[in-house]
Amino acid sequence: MPFHQGIIRRALVGLAAMAGVVGCSSFSVQQMPSQSYNHRVQFLVMHFTAIDYQKSVNALVNGKHVSSHYLLPERFDPSYPGGDDLQVYQLVDEHDRAWHAGRSYWQGRENLNDQSIGIEIVNVPRCERPMGHHFMDPDHSSEHGDGRLCIFPDYDPKQIELLVKLSKQILARNPNIGPTQVVGHSDITPNRKNDPGPRFPWYQLYKEGIGAWYDNDTVNKYWQQFSHTPPSISLMQAALRAYGYGVLETGEMDSQTLDTLSAFQMHFLPWHVNGEASDKTAAVLFALLDKYFPRKLERLMSRYAKEQVALPVEVTLIARGQIDEVFPQPEPSSRVFINDRRVFKAYAGQGEIIIDSQEAQSADIYINGQKLNIQQPFSANQQYRYSLSKRTHSGNNTLKVANVKPEGASIRVTIPYPELQQGNKRAYNFNAVDSLIEDDIANGFPGAVLMVVKDGKVVKQTAYGYQKRYDENGQLLANSQPMHANTLFDMASNTKMYATNYALMKLASQGKLDISRPIADYIPEYKGGGRNVRTVKDLLEHTAGYGSEVRFFDRNNALGERFFSQNKARTSQLLISQVPFETGRHVRTLYSDTDYMLLGLLVERIAGMPLDTYVETQIYQPLGLTHSVFNPLQKGFSKGQAAATELQGNSRDGRLDFDNIRTYTLQGEVHDEKAFYAMGGVSGHAGMFSTASDMAVLTQILLNRGGYQQHQVFSANVLDQFAKASDADITQGLGWRRAGNGDRAWHFGPYASPQAIGHTGWTGTVTVVDPTYDLAIILLTNRKHSPIVESQTSYGFAGDEFETGRYGSVISLIYEAILGKQ
Repeated sequence: MPFHQGIIRRALVGLAAMAGVVGCSSFSVQQMPSQSYNHRVQFLVMHFTAIDYQKSVNALVNGKHVSSHYLLPERFDPSYPGGDDLQVYQLVDEHDRAWHAGRSYWQGRENLNDQSIGIEIVNVPRCERPMGHHFMDPDHSSEHGDGRLCIFPDYDPKQIELLVKLSKQILARNPNIGPTQVVGHSDITPNRKNDPGPRFPWYQLYKEGIGAWYDNDTVNKYWQQFSHTPPSISLMQAALRAYGYGVLETGEMDSQTLDTLSAFQMHFLPWHVNGEASDKTAAVLFALLDKYFPRKLERLMSRYAKEQVALPVEVTLIARGQIDEVFPQPEPSSRVFINDRRVFKAYAGQGEIIIDSQEAQSADIYINGQKLNIQQPFSANQQYRYSLSKRTHSGNNTLKVANVKPEGASIRVTIPYPELQQGNKRAYNFNAVDSLIEDDIANGFPGAVLMVVKDGKVVKQTAYGYQKRYDENGQLLANSQPMHANTLFDMASNTKMYATNYALMKLASQGKLDISRPIADYIPEYKGGGRNVRTVKDLLEHTAGYGSEVRFFDRNNALGERFFSQNKARTSQLLISQVPFETGRHVRTLYSDTDYMLLGLLVERIAGMPLDTYVETQIYQPLGLTHSVFNPLQKGFSKGQAAATELQGNSRDGRLDFDNIRTYTLQGEVHDEKAFYAMGGVSGHAGMFSTASDMAVLTQILLNRGGYQQHQVFSANVLDQFAKASDADITQGLGWRRAGNGDRAWHFGPYASPQAIGHTGWTGTVTVVDPTYDLAIILLTNRKHSPIVESQTSYGFAGDEFETGRYGSVISLIYEAILGKQ
């Protein structure tokens, strides 16, 4: 018996059974028809099978996970037994739900299996990807794009004749299916499907009264406009969503937008499928809205007009120092003796004040209660600079401004942040720490650079050992490369603080970021599976619920090959929408690289530029820090300027293997596998390279409470917010590690104050910043540049076993040298 006859027979048996039940009952139902209802079926979805007739029957009839309401075979298919006699096969009754749409969206509705009729049409395209490339190229993360070759065959004309007849009958039975609700599978799920493909005859169906199409004159009207001034990407995303697509408005030409534009073009511009937001694509899209959704179009065009008007440029005044204000205060307090007074940090014998006269002729300025002897009267709109070296002391100093004349005039007063000075290298006895490190070097430890900053002065800067000591086999090099004070180090997880956190703190200080808000407010596609309630602060505190890491670079990662990615675009997409949570929100604190990979993407989204570009151009370079970079070998540095890390790439001396693994000694390339392979060397959790001298300035910014010289990086209020202890863990700030009450002595040593903050890096880097003692310690080592040693149960790097590579002892000896002189 043919399978469709079997379905009919089972349905008749069921109806007979129901009739018997009703007949045995005396219960009656009175009809009272309501005027408020519609039909369940709202959409008609066209598919191609991508497989021949017999395989389609096996999948749609005998399979357990996919079905369709109708199946249309094609002639010339050897597996179809009917030859030229094409039949329409009904597989599922229209009143029942077939499983054909999957995860889908159209016109505000999701999971369209419940509301649609699906037609599967036998048509077999051929799609290929470059062999052996997997996801190394950006387009490979997409259903569309140059990284995929698809050849689409024409549809059988007789097949389309049957489709037209069937579709007309379906539309007659389901009057709620309007023209824009006849769609392709790729329309409702563009990131996963490309059927029914660019050769499907949508226009032919439109001429038969099935589906939507545009008017050519209307297209020309919009094209004339858009060819001169195209809509923004954001407006195109909004227009696509207004028509029905599930694209989110991000303002970026991301993968979801490329897929959606490609699906739209396959439907309405099959001769122009490139995924680009071209003026022609925009013209067709707006012509469709003009025809079918005129009210939505009116709002979109109003927005388009506003976007063409040149808005006034918002000028953000960049603070030139720790004090940069106009006096008298524009809005004084009613408490008289708190007005026109400020506190600033300085060191004895240092400091400068800058005065800009704004129509003022004179003013009284006091530093620590002493009136400055400054030139008076001022010349209008002139700038004056005076040394404060005779007025300042180490610590907090006071500023008071009074008697600005004439009435109504003002002055702008700037006091820059302290600048590092070279101190007396013999002021402290560091013999004990020198002996410890030198002994370790003598016994095989590779090398280190130690920098100590105290009271605004560099009191120690010493290079030890070698930046490259071993060959790939763990043998000592005949000509080892000595360590230098300016050697570049892979900062590993210190990247989280001195790149990502600095960027986040700067953005928060500028009012561009509120850490209490949901991540989805900044990355709209971060949704589903509990993502909507996760806040930026959750990521900073490591309480979002993510696991410690996802090994994207390895196709054998714990989450499966679906999470294999060696391409930043794909990895970013996986991070934003796919990586699952390991625990619930706020269940426990779990240190996670995933958190900071997402935070790096957050910086990029808010700043509108790559993370490395932002921190290098907006933070490091204005401070003169030219040796703090991501991907140094791509930016003019050589391998010989960097400390080497693992001897045989990421292979643990041949014990590990994965696609494209490096097996040479790493020098000037980020070691972290997720950063290198999956994020192109630039990630929020790792990738930063720096020197001890540059790191000294970055740590002094923390001691200066937010800035350096005339550059404010972030405000003191934001620093306090990020550095304070969390309610759950005194050793955890917002990203920052805290000394607490000695609970992290292995990192901070036993003497650090409870206010000390810092971080560590897997490659062998550690920072400690202790405001109580006005002290910063930077220990940079290349401990991973050492042979692998094995025990009976595990293996590890020899460098990890030395006291120098274990941090706490070095930090402790430095505190003893400092506190011994207090």
